Amino acid sequence: MTHLAVTPELYEQQLAAKQQQLAQLLSPFTSAELEVFRSPVKHYRMRAEFRVWHQGDDLYYIMFDPETRERLRIDEFPAGSALMNKLMPAIIDYVRERDVLRRKLFQVEFLTTTSGQALVSLIYHRQLDDDWQAAAQQLKMHLQTFAEVHLIGRAKKQKLCLEQDWVIEQLEIAGTRYQFQQIENSFTQPNAAVNIHMVEWALAATEATDHDLLELYCGNGNFSLPLARNFRRVLATEISKVSVASARYNCELNGINNVTVVRMSAEDFSAVMEGEKQSRRAAEADIASFDCQTVLVDPPRAGLDDATVELVRNYSRIIYISCNPETLAENLKKLATTHKVTRCALFDQFPYTHHMEAGVIIEKRSQ
Repeated sequence: MTHLAVTPELYEQQLAAKQQQLAQLLSPFTSAELEVFRSPVKHYRMRAEFRVWHQGDDLYYIMFDPETRERLRIDEFPAGSALMNKLMPAIIDYVRERDVLRRKLFQVEFLTTTSGQALVSLIYHRQLDDDWQAAAQQLKMHLQTFAEVHLIGRAKKQKLCLEQDWVIEQLEIAGTRYQFQQIENSFTQPNAAVNIHMVEWALAATEATDHDLLELYCGNGNFSLPLARNFRRVLATEISKVSVASARYNCELNGINNVTVVRMSAEDFSAVMEGEKQSRRAAEADIASFDCQTVLVDPPRAGLDDATVELVRNYSRIIYISCNPETLAENLKKLATTHKVTRCALFDQFPYTHHMEAGVIIEKRSQ
């Protein structure tokens, strides 16, 4: 978590500052007008984690100020979803009075959805036993008045699931409802409203496409599934075993049958495409049969490594979603010799912080 202050009265000013900063950063690469996609001014974060502070008979959530490291008591969290803010006091009030749930409770993690489901993980500095599990079942029943809540207990080398460790998010994207399994501790976009903007922007940029899509870093299929309607087929790669399983599950859940998910890192995929190594998984997916002319990348903060930059250079259209515009700009410097930026966007995933999410459409220059 980067910043705790939610100041709706300053939102326009902060968004304008980000817009100016990103436009300046991208100005060497494009004259296209920056498209800006706003966040809700509060209740926009779908996930968060809080330390638990024990003080005499009292028990409450805390976070640490990222600048001063000062401990801050958190009784409500305006950045968090409305559902999160209902569950936070319900859980802490219940646990405070029950020693078997309270003892050595260290942290509580929330993953909520727009569709009324929540996953709550209770993290302990002690091993959990049958008494804990029985008490946790009672807590789970108590929370059902608020939402469909799934509970997990964690301790060192121990994970106890009360039923399941995932939720189903439902998002309305460009007129179609999609369902996404979201699993504890695997990556999901934190701001659901802005995530919809990002996917719809990518959809609008790829209408009437007559070839296949390659997607690197596909996660649980957040982009792959909706974009499948715009392409003949989608070849999606991801290194996380959990995310690959989830992406495949989500294809079945949504009845989408033109997406192939391969468990490979972007670096390994680049090496296979360059003929530098062989891969059984790539062979099983028959990657040579795909006619991918568009590639979508949503890399980690470090951006694309040199080999992946050279890989994406082979595609006529690159959709680049970036959580770090600084590394995006570094990658664009290398791609500028063969490609040009034709569209650019600011997605305000993280209001009230300096963090920005950017999107660019990069097209191959005519010879």
